[in-house]
Amino acid sequence: MKYVPDATADRRFESDNTVDRVGVDGLLSELDEYAVEQALQIKEKADGDVTVTALCIGPEKAVDAVRKALQMGADQGVLVTDEAIAGSDYLATSLVLAKAVEKVGVPDLVMCGMSSTDGAGAVLPAMLAERLDLPQVTLASVVETQGDQVRVKRDGDTATEVIGGTMPLVLSVTDQTGEARYPSFKGIMAAKKKPLETYSLADLGVDAGQVGIGAAYSAVEDTAERPPRSAGEVVKDEDGSGAGALTDFLVSKKFI
Repeated sequence: MKYVPDATADRRFESDNTVDRVGVDGLLSELDEYAVEQALQIKEKADGDVTVTALCIGPEKAVDAVRKALQMGADQGVLVTDEAIAGSDYLATSLVLAKAVEKVGVPDLVMCGMSSTDGAGAVLPAMLAERLDLPQVTLASVVETQGDQVRVKRDGDTATEVIGGTMPLVLSVTDQTGEARYPSFKGIMAAKKKPLETYSLADLGVDAGQVGIGAAYSAVEDTAERPPRSAGEVVKDEDGSGAGALTDFLVSKKFI
């Protein structure tokens, strides 16, 4: 899961052009809530014992994202936080995630969201699968499991695919899999007693030189404030010319 800046609040960049994740309001990425929901549904349908672990990388405040997953019903949480991670690109992030998964114990199913609501890269599930040497089934809109078998439906622009896989594997789900549940009062109270561990890079055996903005293969060179919204144009129809004026405006903007 990812801790992201709240899209409805003011979002800022640091002086090094990395996203400010400490001085702004943050929350569990909405697209990752669908992954949590699907993991919980698999647990509820399973015959044997199933443990859902919520794993997140971020600043200390990212513990709020882990707690949200615990409140939804996850059994345990893990937060990887280290100042050296700030500014990491997808390659470094996937390295830290893979090491954290290995430390927890590689599970039967590594569940991911389709993308994050800030970076929107949508590449981490594939990178994570490669690092863990696991098969990947991505962008599932419907997920079905039976024993160690996973069957998913993937909706594309021109066709729908049905894909099967055998656990262990990495699975990413889209926002079409179904609405994520809201934490109940009982879930919120129960989450306070669930185990939540915090790891540093040293705990994972990752060298700080392998992560962070200094090791990134890509970087944001410049940022600029979004220009203020200009006043709208009012089309009056006092003489019956309103429809034509509206059409001309839409054509000038290449909307029609």
